[in-house]
Amino acid sequence: MKETRSIMIVGVGGQGTLLASRILGGAVIRLGYDVKVSEVHGMSQRGGSVVTYVRYGDRVYSPIIDRGGADVILAFELLEAYRALPWLKPGGKILVNRQKMDPMPVITGAMQYPERIEEKLSAVADVTAIDALALAEEAGSIKAVNVVLIGLMAKQTDIPKEVWLDTIRTTVPPKFLDVNRKAFELGYAKA
Repeated sequence: MKETRSIMIVGVGGQGTLLASRILGGAVIRLGYDVKVSEVHGMSQRGGSVVTYVRYGDRVYSPIIDRGGADVILAFELLEAYRALPWLKPGGKILVNRQKMDPMPVITGAMQYPERIEEKLSAVADVTAIDALALAEEAGSIKAVNVVLIGLMAKQTDIPKEVWLDTIRTTVPPKFLDVNRKAFELGYAKA
């Protein structure tokens, strides 16, 4: 019996968190697992927080991840990783893009972007932080940050690489396939 795994994907609207959740869900479905996905949108159309829960195992009854229940937080931005920290279970992992995107209170001057977030995260959790934006650019599109991060996570799972690549092939539009394959490989190499 496969223990249920809980992955929390967090980012900002427009970063591709939903595509990342479809790739993750598609990969585990190919292995025969039961998968539940739940999307929680903030002001996603306006650059607000976006959270997606993905849970998989032999039998999953709910997509919702309780506080302290996430095995992995896959974060597309540092502040979003910091906000999601209460959902990480003891011994869980945070995989995070080092990119900083100012939320509206920072843009308007009402608040300052918190300092030393990566350091604060590393003090309490197992953190792998990469510059996924630079790797996406290297792959050919800054929009491929999501697939760079999927590659980073994929290397740390027991899901065969070929399953991930096949899922990407069937999930992304054909005209973006080469960029996304390269983005995946670059992220996979960083794990």
